[in-house]
Amino acid sequence: MRQLLLAVGEPLLEPAAGSLDALVQGVGIFDPDDETGSFAGELVLLVGVRGRGAVRSVRAAARAGAVAVVVKHGGGLDDLRAAAEDSGTALLTVGPRMRWDQLQTLLREVLEAASLAAASTADSGDLFALAQTVAVLTAGSVTIEDAGNRVLAYSRSDDEIDELRRLSILGWEGPEQYLALLREWGVYQRLRSGEEVVRVEERPELGIRRRLAVGIRAGTQHLGTIWVQEGAQPFAERAESALLGAARLAAVQLLRRRSPSVRPREDLVEGLLEGRVSADLVAGHLGLDPSAPATVLAITAREVERDRSEHELHRLEISNVVSVHATSYRRGALVATVGSRVYAVLPDADASLPTVADHVVTVLARAGTRVQAGIGSAVPALGEVSTSRGEADRVLDAMARTPDRHVATISDLRAEILLDETLSLLEENPDLRDPAVGTLVAHDAEHGTELVTSLLAYLDALGDVRAAATGLHIHPNTLRHRLRRAKAIGGLRLDDPRERLVCHLQLLLATR
Repeated sequence: MRQLLLAVGEPLLEPAAGSLDALVQGVGIFDPDDETGSFAGELVLLVGVRGRGAVRSVRAAARAGAVAVVVKHGGGLDDLRAAAEDSGTALLTVGPRMRWDQLQTLLREVLEAASLAAASTADSGDLFALAQTVAVLTAGSVTIEDAGNRVLAYSRSDDEIDELRRLSILGWEGPEQYLALLREWGVYQRLRSGEEVVRVEERPELGIRRRLAVGIRAGTQHLGTIWVQEGAQPFAERAESALLGAARLAAVQLLRRRSPSVRPREDLVEGLLEGRVSADLVAGHLGLDPSAPATVLAITAREVERDRSEHELHRLEISNVVSVHATSYRRGALVATVGSRVYAVLPDADASLPTVADHVVTVLARAGTRVQAGIGSAVPALGEVSTSRGEADRVLDAMARTPDRHVATISDLRAEILLDETLSLLEENPDLRDPAVGTLVAHDAEHGTELVTSLLAYLDALGDVRAAATGLHIHPNTLRHRLRRAKAIGGLRLDDPRERLVCHLQLLLATR
């Protein structure tokens, strides 16, 4: 009971009589017009009565097993206290304007959070990883709490922490005196009322540093809070955006505890990306619109670490950072890891997506992980994301040959990708190749000549001998001589556009 009051707040619920050490197992509603059922272990709200008129209801609820009753202010408090003490139940009072349905919802949220915290720690590792990621993105110290103000996870910090954070971590819940101040300042009301990042200004006289906070929500239900304390350095520029995305991810993890039998979210997204799982199934499970357009962003480390554990650590770090940014960019973003790559499926993506991807790459680079990001084209519906994923993969494959490039879209590299796939087709099918080019390659290998590179430079320069010669650092007449030799040895017909194109492709394959 004491923890429940601490979470809800004494300004809302005020103890009037009885012990606050009883174990509360649920919330019940008692209406004098209804038959009295069992309220064993429950906190009972006395509806339709107040003041002295609630004495009979207090006694009836206590006989039915209630550990505490809540009544609205209305006079006769001494009589109510006496009835509660005689019945062995605790008495709490609430203001006359408080709606019973709102109070019931709030109490059940707190009790459900406590039950989950006690019954399951299956996702605590995920929450600790998320807290650490948010700390990197915000440049602050992070704590994730449930609806009852119990600490679920926190970030490692070498920075200075204030007394509020120290006591919260040591006690695994917010200290009562500080929680009372936050309620007095209206912080909790704002966190529970909507999806906004709340700023709590520094209070040096109280030992409280500046904070950012956001409520973790599932629809209208409040699941908890993420707090970020400012350290020696100011918050990062995009700290609020990162915090909003983190709250959406935390909501998924907290809801997963409630339905452990539901197919894991990442499995669904992985199946969608690979075309194994129906888009309608994914949309139904995750509350998405299957007809909305979507774009796939793919990210991979530039080099694969030799140590497998190090590789897994980097992949988890990439996944967390991508998840936070993708979810803050689009609420319905889906993120999954397939192989060594992390994918984000982004509904209704716009022209700002490359900027978002570039920021992800920059953040990871600051953390010591060098990555590249490839973006596929938008597809008209969720069921076609495997097409966008395939394009994003092709972009990353092409970028692997240009390590200094950080972000690219399929539009940026479409010509290079098409050329690459054409050359792969020629490589896999030797029977399609022109024997004349093979003859030139063999001649260069046998005689140490440079006919292949000279002819390729000429074709790359669109037949401009002077430009090609400059690129090769030779005299134009030297290049003209080599071109005559190449034509004679290989029997090439460069005056035919199609022959010239086939020759050009095969020379590119030879020098690949």
